[in-house]
Amino acid sequence: MWVSVLTAVAEQAVNRLLTLEPNLAADLQGAAHNVLALTLTDLNLSCALHYNGEYCFVYGNYHDEADCHITTSLDCLGELKDPSQLTRLIRSGKLDLEGDLHLAQLYSKAFGNLDIDWAEHLSHYLGDAGAEHLVSSVKACNNKAQQHKKSYQQVMTQLCQDELNVTIHPLELQQFKAQTRALSSQLAALEQRINALTD
Repeated sequence: MWVSVLTAVAEQAVNRLLTLEPNLAADLQGAAHNVLALTLTDLNLSCALHYNGEYCFVYGNYHDEADCHITTSLDCLGELKDPSQLTRLIRSGKLDLEGDLHLAQLYSKAFGNLDIDWAEHLSHYLGDAGAEHLVSSVKACNNKAQQHKKSYQQVMTQLCQDELNVTIHPLELQQFKAQTRALSSQLAALEQRINALTD
């Protein structure tokens, strides 16, 4: 039930974006009549996007054939806005891609390039000054939220590393790796010496 509601909302949102940002339709022309499927492993959710050249359709519980099928987690979804991150995510094992990589990059680039002039669209309802004030206030709130998020992440990292000793510091990890490599090479040298003596 919730998948149907989610896909219906997503379809309405994407088609609204197509009307608000004419460049999106132009960017998606190369994807027309191709199906991009997306599986989010942590939510056990499969859906698909199909752009027919005019409208975008979103299908929930999609398990049919697709021109490109991406399997990833919800955490990595935000990183898909940058097409250059796709190969990095594939190499690191955070993303599995079957089919046309170009189609995935095309969708990624199209949605990553979204630059909607919200003040222009809101000015029809709030007037120019009201729309500009609302948009600048939202941007300021977003910037403050990002600053607070970064600050809280630093505090939590320091708390876990220094106070609670739940995690180790990255320098300690590097030192441990270096010591492990040195020990491994010493053991290999010792093994060679023992083999030379026994032969």
